[in-house]
Amino acid sequence: MSQQVPSCHLPASPATSHSVSTMNAKASSGGEKEASGMRNETLGEAKRRQVIHVAYVIAALDLTFLFMQMGILPYFAKSLGLDSVGFGYLQTIFGVLQLVGGYIFGRFADQFGARAALILSCASGSIFFLLMSLSTSIPLLFLSRLPAVFMHGMPGAQKVITDMTAPSQRAGALGKLGLCFGVGIIAGSAMGGVLSTKFGIYVPTYVGLVGSLINTLIAMVWIPLQTKPKSDHHMTEHSTSRSGSLFSITEILRLMKFPGVMEVFIVKVFAGLPIGLFMIMFSIISMDFFGLEAVESGYLMSYFGVLQMVVQGLVVGKLASHCTEMTLLRLSVFVFAGVGLGMALMRTVWHYCIIAVPLVFAFSMLATITDSILTKAVPSSDTGAMLGICASVQPLTRTVGPTIGGLLYKQFGVSSFGYLQLVVNLGLFVYLLKSKIPLGDMKSQ
Repeated sequence: MSQQVPSCHLPASPATSHSVSTMNAKASSGGEKEASGMRNETLGEAKRRQVIHVAYVIAALDLTFLFMQMGILPYFAKSLGLDSVGFGYLQTIFGVLQLVGGYIFGRFADQFGARAALILSCASGSIFFLLMSLSTSIPLLFLSRLPAVFMHGMPGAQKVITDMTAPSQRAGALGKLGLCFGVGIIAGSAMGGVLSTKFGIYVPTYVGLVGSLINTLIAMVWIPLQTKPKSDHHMTEHSTSRSGSLFSITEILRLMKFPGVMEVFIVKVFAGLPIGLFMIMFSIISMDFFGLEAVESGYLMSYFGVLQMVVQGLVVGKLASHCTEMTLLRLSVFVFAGVGLGMALMRTVWHYCIIAVPLVFAFSMLATITDSILTKAVPSSDTGAMLGICASVQPLTRTVGPTIGGLLYKQFGVSSFGYLQLVVNLGLFVYLLKSKIPLGDMKSQ
């Protein structure tokens, strides 16, 4: 018979029980921490998306009010007795203030944060519309331009988006600001015309004042005090910047020395310069060359707004996720050259409507990709200053544009803008093909 061995049940020692319970507690604690970390990460991502969406709203409202006052400004100035020469001076002063203020605003954003910069921009917009609503004479109208030095809602929104997106997602996120630009053109132009016609020339300024105050409150409530990740915030505290002043030529030159920055910035400036000159003269060209009435010009601007929304909102982001940024930069310059040829040969407004499709594509792609490349090529502590320098390109064109554009149009006609666009961009395209521009933090070429 087999002998059955009785089972022994030894009592567990206190040390063994404590060890087992400790292991179980640690495992439980580890699981809770992991789950908590996942929840916090999800919450953080949701918060980032919310802040980015708020930045889009602020940019759309800011651009709406800006285009609203741009639409009524010629009539507003005329009602005060300002002639065409004086109006040119008014626009030049606005362009110079924006040109000087772009870099200062960017440095301010780097030193005090994107939230403070957006609040400054929206508050400056409120003062701008307040002074404009009180302008009963030409000197007061000129005085109302002064707050424009800090009115940089788009660069402020770009700063928020740059701080809160990974480098691989930046081009797509910045591209969606084109939707805001399209909304601003369409809604602002329409609101300015309707309000001034039905309720008086000063009513749009009151709407702009109230709207800018609301925008200021949105920035104060919904934009966090710190938009940079903690690691980037630490880098900001130990910034490579050697100057504490808001405007420094030395700092601009320092940024230009980072790998690839000077080369890409030169492409950004010169690729869009000829079309910028054309757009400055467009109000005259639309009347003299195309024979359009004011209402028809408004429809054409709305068409541009819709194209801008579609291209930057739907096309740029998708291409940026599938192609390298250098490839897209070369593509935009090449398309710009083709647009130049089309502009040189166009004869009717319908030709221009066809050319507008590749024109808006190239313009949007160039702006988005160069901004993305340049902000990734400099330290995170300097992205605001870099965006400010980028934002100064358009005011620079507005400042020198009336003189150069007027000379080209008077001496050589509309086709001269097209030929200039073709030659400049063909040269830039060959330069981009032959040169190996270092892109630092970028995707490989």
